[in-house]
Amino acid sequence: MTMILDFSNIAEFSRTNCGMICAFLVPMNLIATLQTMIFTAVGRSQQQILLMAALASLYAGVLVAHVWTWFAIGVVMAPTFILLFLAAVCVSINIWAIAKPTHISRIIQFVISLGKNTLQPNT
Repeated sequence: MTMILDFSNIAEFSRTNCGMICAFLVPMNLIATLQTMIFTAVGRSQQQILLMAALASLYAGVLVAHVWTWFAIGVVMAPTFILLFLAAVCVSINIWAIAKPTHISRIIQFVISLGKNTLQPNT
């Protein structure tokens, strides 16, 4: 028995359930990418950072595939480009965290120090 994935059925499912798919994938992209950045900032092992970046990039890849189903039928609107941009930014941050973890860590430490300086009352 051979099972063949029918792309048209998967694409139709993706378009039919667009609201639910985007409601799940957009926050998961952001949360998983933020988790990669946190792992990098607190000095987790490269293996843990790689695993988190791979998971975050998986969410981004699924989001790109979902958007591509809309492009396939000719739907070209602002939300499709916004979602592609979001996925590209998330993948870029995850690659950056793998390639240059010290850069990400320094940027996060700088942002934290800015927040601390801003929140401290002047005496």
